[in-house]
Amino acid sequence: MTRGKRSNGEGSVYQRKDGMWIGAAYVLTTTGHRKRVTVSATEEAECWKKLRKKIADSDAGIPVAAETWTLESYLKYWMTNVAATKRPRTVEGYGVVVRRHLVPNLGTKKLHRLSAQDVRTFITRLRHDCRCCAEKIDANRPKDAQRCCAKGKCCKTVLADRTVQQIHAVLRNALTHAMREEVIPRNVAKLVQVKSPRYDINRGLNADQAKALLKAAENDRLKALYVLALYLGMRRGELLGLRWKDIDWDGWDEPCAEHADEFCEDCAEQHAPTLQIRQTLQRVGTKLVFVPPKTDRSERVMPLPLLVAWALVDHWDLQDDEAEAAGNRWEESGLIFTTILGGPIDPTYLRSSWYPIRKRAGLDEVRFHDIRHSCVTLLLRLGVPPHIVRDIVGHSNIEVTMMIYAAVSLEDKREALKRLADELG
Repeated sequence: MTRGKRSNGEGSVYQRKDGMWIGAAYVLTTTGHRKRVTVSATEEAECWKKLRKKIADSDAGIPVAAETWTLESYLKYWMTNVAATKRPRTVEGYGVVVRRHLVPNLGTKKLHRLSAQDVRTFITRLRHDCRCCAEKIDANRPKDAQRCCAKGKCCKTVLADRTVQQIHAVLRNALTHAMREEVIPRNVAKLVQVKSPRYDINRGLNADQAKALLKAAENDRLKALYVLALYLGMRRGELLGLRWKDIDWDGWDEPCAEHADEFCEDCAEQHAPTLQIRQTLQRVGTKLVFVPPKTDRSERVMPLPLLVAWALVDHWDLQDDEAEAAGNRWEESGLIFTTILGGPIDPTYLRSSWYPIRKRAGLDEVRFHDIRHSCVTLLLRLGVPPHIVRDIVGHSNIEVTMMIYAAVSLEDKREALKRLADELG
């Protein structure tokens, strides 16, 4: 039976003199051009199967390797078509890594020739070379402002292990995608081990320090924010993204049958309001954007302790007063924590409130994120099961809770060894 004429793009298959079947077709490359590719098989049907797979991948937008493809050009493609689907802050971070580290150091490398040795040498240089020298930071300052490397006095500024790990992760993720697209046969970044960072695990507050923090925040207009941060271990972006509609007050202040004539705090505790975390506020470039919570577990519903509920009630009253004072300048954003004109608070500007509070509390070295850490360590020291702590703070898995946050303090060790000594003594 005679075959009909093949349509454009179907490719062709022929048999060589040695009996091997060869297929050829034009497909899309990673540079956006079309390229002739070939496949081979011992059977005609198998050859057609391989060829049609190549064509189908091309039609689906999965390119084949191009000999002219460099790491820089592939990273540009990856950032535009793949990484762009990530959270905005993540994309911004990827972009910084690509521009500042990957492209200047590895950008000219042919993608298919990039080796594990290239990556290992790159990582070693990141860990040991002065970044001020490498990036000409001091040299780019005005002459009268130069103070170190440009004047022959190397400041030996090296990247933190955590930063090096993040740079390696971005490269690994990009090459993983290249391998999935069959642009490269293997991911050489996975063959290179990177030193794991030592997490600063002793930043959590003890109970006395936590009380001092709350006392220092007593007269701050954002007092309720610090109460939520400490009691619920919420992230900064989660706090600033909270809306009044995210709180269910239904029934919390209703009296029980026994105390029908007045509000009863004991009854209110039994009907605690709940708070649902559904969005987070981030600064991306020059814009403030609301995005979904960090992970699936981050989107959670939390019961509010009575102290937290009352702090929010007081904040509601304060916001009403601020709205009245602002008049027609007030922006009705629906957010719980706002500027004095009702708009969202830039996460980077929260420090203007945080720095004076931590100074009054005598906690000058404590970061805002350490309040979240403190919630975790305090709950664990109270004997709360780790899986419950994980769900309260919204960690993606329990390993994060235990590895990064559940550090055993010197006091914990002292108490444990004292109990052992008492038992054996």
